[in-house]
Amino acid sequence: MGAHYEVRGNVAVITLDNPPVNGLGYDTRVGIATGVERALADAAVQAIVLTGAGKAFSGGADIKEFGSPKAGAEPNLLTLIKQLDAATKPVVAALHSVAMGGGLELALGAHYRVAAPGTAVALPEVKIGLIPGAGGTQRLPRVLGVETALNMIVSGDPVKSEVLAALPGQKLFNKIIEGNLLDGAVAYAQEVSQARPLPRVRDMKLSHPNADAYIGFARNMVKGMAKNFPAPVKCVDAVAGALKLKFDDGMANELALFQGLMSTPECKALRHAFFGERAASKIPDVPEGTPQRKIEKIAVIGAGTMGGGISMNFLNAGIPVVMLEMKQDALDRGVATIRKNYEAQVQRGKLKQDKLDARMALLSTTLDYADIGSADMVIEAVFEEMGVKEKVFRKLDEVMKAGAILASNTSTLDVNAIAAFTKRPQDVIGTHFFSPANVMKLLEVVRGEKTAKDVLATVMALGKKIKKTAVVSGVCDGFIGNRMIEQYSRQAGFLIEEGATPEQVDKAVEKFGFAMGPFRMGDLAGNDIGWAIRKRRYIDKPEMRYSKTADLLCEMGRYGQKTGAGWYDYRPGQRAAIPSKLVVEMVEKHRAAQGITPRQISDDEIVHRLVYSLVNEGAKILEEGIASKASDIDMVYLTGYGFPLFRGGPMCYADQVGLYNVVQTMKQFAANPLDDAAFWQPAPLLAKLAAEGKSFT
Repeated sequence: MGAHYEVRGNVAVITLDNPPVNGLGYDTRVGIATGVERALADAAVQAIVLTGAGKAFSGGADIKEFGSPKAGAEPNLLTLIKQLDAATKPVVAALHSVAMGGGLELALGAHYRVAAPGTAVALPEVKIGLIPGAGGTQRLPRVLGVETALNMIVSGDPVKSEVLAALPGQKLFNKIIEGNLLDGAVAYAQEVSQARPLPRVRDMKLSHPNADAYIGFARNMVKGMAKNFPAPVKCVDAVAGALKLKFDDGMANELALFQGLMSTPECKALRHAFFGERAASKIPDVPEGTPQRKIEKIAVIGAGTMGGGISMNFLNAGIPVVMLEMKQDALDRGVATIRKNYEAQVQRGKLKQDKLDARMALLSTTLDYADIGSADMVIEAVFEEMGVKEKVFRKLDEVMKAGAILASNTSTLDVNAIAAFTKRPQDVIGTHFFSPANVMKLLEVVRGEKTAKDVLATVMALGKKIKKTAVVSGVCDGFIGNRMIEQYSRQAGFLIEEGATPEQVDKAVEKFGFAMGPFRMGDLAGNDIGWAIRKRRYIDKPEMRYSKTADLLCEMGRYGQKTGAGWYDYRPGQRAAIPSKLVVEMVEKHRAAQGITPRQISDDEIVHRLVYSLVNEGAKILEEGIASKASDIDMVYLTGYGFPLFRGGPMCYADQVGLYNVVQTMKQFAANPLDDAAFWQPAPLLAKLAAEGKSFT
């Protein structure tokens, strides 16, 4: 671990070695600094090559050290770069595979840079609410020009080395090396070993023919696109500093902007999401080395919207899929929809025709359960009714080979009960995909009481392979996401009973940052789905209070966009939500029947009743062990329910507001006679953390 030192002829080679991406942790930084000192002190060494072992040059900061004292300990990254800048012998950075963030900034401190084709080059700090903090905004414009560099810094997206090397006038790469990179880098270092003066990126002149106009234009464009994220605009400010200030002053400006962003709520939220996504794959009692089952063929039961979308995920990953239906016309419709989805991607230039053909070639269909028995995993995507699930799982228990994973796409039903329909409950798991399944990032992985650890490990790894954010949930009605959304929906119903309109509620929540308000979301998903769930949940629970307005809406046949009318009216072929007079009349009539006098409700009350309902239910879910950590709940809401990324998820938002303040506000909601006072009693975990001045995270 750290960095290795060797001498090849008259060239010292320093190799970063900190798997998996050679993060610039303390030991690695010490290894680089020591190696450079050693090379400069050795009269036989004429030049230095800096490269990375394994699958990266360097991915930047070592995320394992974030927040620890080691992260900023000397030598820090700025110190290393100054050491390279001041080196009296040529330093050649040899980049391959990944050169991102601090890794790229380190390379920009070298005198020369060579790269293997296909190296992904990026400064992705903006994605965690920051700007590059070790000279990236000052050096990258000097080697790529202001416009190319600013585009890369503001987007944070990787660009391949050969694309950058082909740009006219670029000074990022001195050479692209085909074949063995290290051999080529050592040969290049020998070529430049006597070159003097040594070229330093900091000394390169930077200009733009219309600097003020371009920076003004860029700032306005970025402001319009970034909206709730401050970092992209600060990227523009930092690059403007590179244009207008002396190098050291530009560096000081970059550092001040970086430090200013570190304490913003948006940066804290984005860093929370970054680490939360990585933490979701870590399960306390399932070690990383847990053996996994081989998944080489998938069967999907159901060729409808969900079944087709689920199948596409595996086809995209190169895994063969056999789809089963009861009738041929249903299969034909399902296959046609998958093909149509792929053809749309081809038309938009997102997919090449040969990829479409390859994916469709992996898809087969059948009407006979006997044809799916050899699959390594089967996922049912049939109607959300326990009797239907029972028939399917009893049949799967008969036909599937030993060791096959049996998965249910249920969104609310008891996975333990489903597992009990088989003689192999250890092989049963819930895989709750979100619609549209080929687009949405979230996969709720529901762990039954008897689900085997290797099954869980296999499905989590498979989630990563199909590019999902997989989050483990225990078994309860609705799991993490839908259990919480029930309380959110109840509050939305109470709010319109008390005086708000669906449009006001939606607009308030969308202004807060949600992708869509609860009533527009209901219309998109289908209001009849919620109606069916309420009938199942509340039929034997007269004490369960909720607004009957959603039931009355469904009794009117207003199921949402699919029927052209829901909480809003819709014009044929359009998705624009038009406020409905019929709905307003229905709500007013219902209020009158309930003896409710409507009142003015503020947007602030709307937002906090909805969001804090998620927080309180989330606290119960944590306490019951349904979710193992608060960040898992946040990942569910960020990737599956449109919660604003810049607020970090409901639990992160509550932490930032302060749990004491959340509890105080909940007490006010409990005093409202038209609300559900029992629900607003803080969950014991929330009350305890608030009383102790602690947070969820």
